[in-house]
Amino acid sequence: MTDATATDATGTETALAALHALADPQKATEMQAYHKTGRPFLGVPVPQIEGLVKEWRAACTLDERLALASGLWDSNIHEARIAAAKLLLQARIRPDDSAAWALIAGWVPEFDSWAIADHASIAGGKRLMADPARLDQVEGWTTDASMWARRAALVMTLPWTRLNHPKPADLAVRERVLGWAEGYLDDKEWFIQKAIGWWLRDLSRHDPARVRDWLEAHGARLKPFARREAQRHLGE
Repeated sequence: MTDATATDATGTETALAALHALADPQKATEMQAYHKTGRPFLGVPVPQIEGLVKEWRAACTLDERLALASGLWDSNIHEARIAAAKLLLQARIRPDDSAAWALIAGWVPEFDSWAIADHASIAGGKRLMADPARLDQVEGWTTDASMWARRAALVMTLPWTRLNHPKPADLAVRERVLGWAEGYLDDKEWFIQKAIGWWLRDLSRHDPARVRDWLEAHGARLKPFARREAQRHLGE
């Protein structure tokens, strides 16, 4: 929507029309077969989605952006859900990001594929970093019946693995999430095991000793591929 006004940019129908204008039917068929979900695909690559989102974000107030994100998500179109998540990616949302967090957390029960879940979880991670008290809500997902909700608890907390100079509160979060990962050890879902390995792999770049200790205590209970993922940067 290069020439769209701010008013036009807030409309879900206008945004969806912009996505449809970029559709590639052949690519959409390939993507639907790969992701194995029943939702509609347009075949729009992520960089093109990001280009549209950049324009919409610049044209919208916070309330308009939240409304647009909600409308795009509710369309159930793969690319629209990715766009919805990317509308909420910025680290700081002012004056208050509580509505953004509520929107993202409300999407979690609908996660059903890794691509959409990961984009939404990246946005959610920024809201968690803004207010770590929200981890109490995330902890409830660790025992959810949905594998995707359980996985989201790890993916959304990845920012804590990447801190170069963690404060005591950040170290406490790391230990809390490592406790969640321990609780997942007997969960044999591939995506859960992969997420454990991913979390440990990223942490190993900044605290290899803690990852080695965790693996020494619990690594034998991980699936071999997850253990290899965790050890990727440890030279083991």
